[in-house]
Amino acid sequence: MSKKVILFDLDGTLLPMDQKIFVKSYFGKLTKKLAPLGYEPQKLIEALWVGIKTVIKNTSDRFNDEVFWDVFVKIFGEKVREDEKYFEEFYKNEFQAVKEDCGFNPKAAKSIKELKEMGYRVALATNPIFPKIATESRIRWAGMEPEEFEWITTYENCKRSKPNPQYYLEIIEKINVKPEECIMVGNDVTEDMVAQTIGMDVFLLTDCLLNKEEKDYSQYPQGGFDEMMEYIKTF
Repeated sequence: MSKKVILFDLDGTLLPMDQKIFVKSYFGKLTKKLAPLGYEPQKLIEALWVGIKTVIKNTSDRFNDEVFWDVFVKIFGEKVREDEKYFEEFYKNEFQAVKEDCGFNPKAAKSIKELKEMGYRVALATNPIFPKIATESRIRWAGMEPEEFEWITTYENCKRSKPNPQYYLEIIEKINVKPEECIMVGNDVTEDMVAQTIGMDVFLLTDCLLNKEEKDYSQYPQGGFDEMMEYIKTF
């Protein structure tokens, strides 16, 4: 077996979703939760986007969560530090209702189980712009448990994000493998297929395909979970 680790994206890959619907529901529930604390909804949404974009561009030695919260402090002041507990409260409670705006594909959990039975190690390579608590919730929405993955990227444990190839280098350093021993599976042509540039093989899951830059993706092996399993078996 030439491959050791299968890396999976989460949103739109293991967890089917329309990203626009997901973001609208997520932001809507968060602004409703925080409005009574003095956070004007539109300003909060704008701050969230600034924070996310800053995290995606992070090339410092600081973890993504530190970078994100520094942005919020600059926008809203030090009171944000005291209110951080309300954000965590949100992810434990109101955020769970966002599950209703996501899909479900039983083949996702089935594939993870089969791959592990075949002897593969499995890691979750979701863009680390979410806290651990939110990422673990979304894993469960997809019908799996966090413990099924050897490594899960969150904004607390990463210093890089997709589509920066260094994000994938961070992962392989953590799990102690070479790029050529990995296959990255994801639905985003830009964010996930970039793993190929560091030497990983890739598979484009097309069920919830994202191609914001309208790239030609014909060169990538692609399809649904059945095709993905057949592709992995060729190694």
